[in-house]
Amino acid sequence: MANLSNHQIAELLVGIARAQQAIIEAVESMRPGFRSTHLSPALMNAARVRDTHRPLQLGDLPARVLLQCMGRNGADVDRVARDLAEILERPGGAGNDSLDMTKLL
Repeated sequence: MANLSNHQIAELLVGIARAQQAIIEAVESMRPGFRSTHLSPALMNAARVRDTHRPLQLGDLPARVLLQCMGRNGADVDRVARDLAEILERPGGAGNDSLDMTKLL
């Protein structure tokens, strides 16, 4: 099995988020207001963007990438790669023990 770099994983996360964005746009076209009324609050909770007292966690990253894709400028692969590297290189972080995203540090 080939080893993936942080940049390749970031590209994969952004690609998945773009596919999710296409689904969101399809639902929004069928049900106007879905994105702002239902999706955005749930996605903000999943991304834990309001919890500023703890560092970014691996489990938060996919939701944050989707939020970036939903924004005006879209997701930045280089920024996602830097965030991923920061998470994985953190002492005692997810990269040292496991990539199990069900466990929050």
